[in-house]
Amino acid sequence: MSALIDRPFLKMNGLGNEILIVDLRGSKARATEEDAQALARAPKTHFDQLMAVHDPRTPGTDGFMRILNADGSEVSACGNGTRCVAWWLMRETGRRELTLETDAGLLICSAGETPDQITVDMGKPRFGWADIPLSEEFADTRAVELQLGPIDAPLIHSPSVANVGNPHAIFWVDDLNVVDLRRSGPMLENHPLFPERANISLAKVTSKEAITLKVWERGAGLTLACGTAACAAAVSAARTRRTGRDVVVSLPGGPLRIVWREGDDHILMTGPATFEHEGRLAAEMFSAAA
Repeated sequence: MSALIDRPFLKMNGLGNEILIVDLRGSKARATEEDAQALARAPKTHFDQLMAVHDPRTPGTDGFMRILNADGSEVSACGNGTRCVAWWLMRETGRRELTLETDAGLLICSAGETPDQITVDMGKPRFGWADIPLSEEFADTRAVELQLGPIDAPLIHSPSVANVGNPHAIFWVDDLNVVDLRRSGPMLENHPLFPERANISLAKVTSKEAITLKVWERGAGLTLACGTAACAAAVSAARTRRTGRDVVVSLPGGPLRIVWREGDDHILMTGPATFEHEGRLAAEMFSAAA
């Protein structure tokens, strides 16, 4: 029997990216891979990412988040999920700024100009091949050797790679439908170049201030939005001089504003968090998907 039974949950979304928040504060319970797989399949709790919120580990922070994908795999970052957790805790505490922690570090979150808008300081991106990580050394990760399609006429090739709490590969395209990510995403996610798998994006730069993005998320599949992918695409576009450092990234679920701040190189992500419903986890939510 799951240790999560009778724990409070909130179902939210960030631009359609389905988020399940499970409140584990004051408890020693931990979400397991099997818990995540079951809850992802249950109708009331279906999610792309599960945010398990625990008591703070570091003094001065407001909570520690474990993040699990729908397949049960654990990751260290989820931008849309972080905005949702921040929205919830801000309404609980009445505060407009708080600090959350994951295995990837501290995330400072602040309320935006409208009630549903949240800004998250996602920290510094990492570009070193070993930090992403890649399975082989590349001196320049602005474009690495990887392609899909015929050798002499690849459909997509030479992605930029970055780590924004998790690994990302961004393919620059003129047509977001040049390949079917539902079919090619799993193969690219699990390519031998990515020992920890990777999030795969198709990115079309439409101006110096705008990018359109389609994302296959590691462990979740094709989603309506991915905050860390938007961050990775924005910093990679600026790094390759395709855009400036302040852009709007449009995903199927809607837009995110990404600012790659000069001076400290921190990424600021601003976007909405939308409440759907809440309740308590029941035994049938786990047994129905067993």
